[in-house]
Amino acid sequence: MIPNGSLNVTKNAKANVHWADRESVGDFPWPAAEDGAYAKRFLLPLLEHSAAFFIANIRTRLYVLRTGEHVLPVTVNEEEYDNSYVCSPYTHYVSYAKQELYLIESRLARRVFSGLLTVMGGLFRAGQFNRTVHANNWLVSTNLYPSCTSEELRAVTELLLERFPDHALVYRSLNRTTHAELIDSLQREGFRLVPSRQIYFLEPSNPARMNAKARWLVKRDYGLLASNQYEVLEHEELRVTDVPRLAELYRLLYLDKYSYDNPQFGERFFELALRERLLHFQALRSTVTGRIDAVLGYFCRNGVMTTPVFGYDTSLPQELGLYRMLSAVLIKQARSNGHLLHESSGAAQFKRNRGAVADIEYSAVYDAHLPWHRRAGWAFLQVVLNRVGVPLLQKYKL
Repeated sequence: MIPNGSLNVTKNAKANVHWADRESVGDFPWPAAEDGAYAKRFLLPLLEHSAAFFIANIRTRLYVLRTGEHVLPVTVNEEEYDNSYVCSPYTHYVSYAKQELYLIESRLARRVFSGLLTVMGGLFRAGQFNRTVHANNWLVSTNLYPSCTSEELRAVTELLLERFPDHALVYRSLNRTTHAELIDSLQREGFRLVPSRQIYFLEPSNPARMNAKARWLVKRDYGLLASNQYEVLEHEELRVTDVPRLAELYRLLYLDKYSYDNPQFGERFFELALRERLLHFQALRSTVTGRIDAVLGYFCRNGVMTTPVFGYDTSLPQELGLYRMLSAVLIKQARSNGHLLHESSGAAQFKRNRGAVADIEYSAVYDAHLPWHRRAGWAFLQVVLNRVGVPLLQKYKL
């Protein structure tokens, strides 16, 4: 456990940690490598304007931190209970969880869990549950991590605990498939692991991971492009005039159909992401109508690929298969890149049928420096979700 916030890191490690906010970012030493250039293109506009300027339901204090050759965005919150779950643990574990109760077949069970979540939400607010610092928080559904050393992470953790001694420190989007060593390192430092969701991984470039049936399904899904007269538009073929349609397609699926607690990426975000290549976009355009009816946007780090943007026109008939076509395009791209595809959560059976393997995603939380009533919410979630939540996710393959 970290004694009084001290990790006994070396002076060299501490000296290699740089920190900046909106006012001081002009002097920030961005790394010269591609990851550093990407971080600058992504984070500098958010610092200059605000996260809410690009993502409507995110209010946070944003900082940038450099350790070695890696840049980590840091978000700091106090309350903001109506924030997207990417900054608000309350939204993730209470508000969003209530919206997911429809997955439970028993009406009685839904009522019981709804009441429990309401009570739990009140206790969480009383315990200042949202007073958090999220490290490496890129404000998207899945954060991908750089290859930081244990020493670098200790230096980051010490700095954040010194600057924000009244906040819980959180590393989101961790799983055993891609972060086993990082998780073990954080646990040794006294972080608790709190489950967040069940996610899916697919390695389409590895034939051993996809059996004949899975390969046939993906091939069939991709074949829908020709039979339904759709073409794939690459990033370079998209124009700024397409931005309103891309934002609309994301909204139709991720917000209107699923939840407005997902990040509400607006047209400004799509324009920035398209221009600065923050995401690599691919879109499906009908050769009959000339209209773009589906879009995905992915990014990669350390051999892992994830898709924060995925959307299609939900007013079109389901039999058209836009979701299936878009998924097939994504899998083909992952195969071409040779990447492990992080497929996030949802549509579990669909993903399993195509060879995806489940894992549990966690948030690593350090709260040992906080008073007991501040730790109570995280401790409760750690016990209940590990003992009850995870077994249910695995049993029902959610």
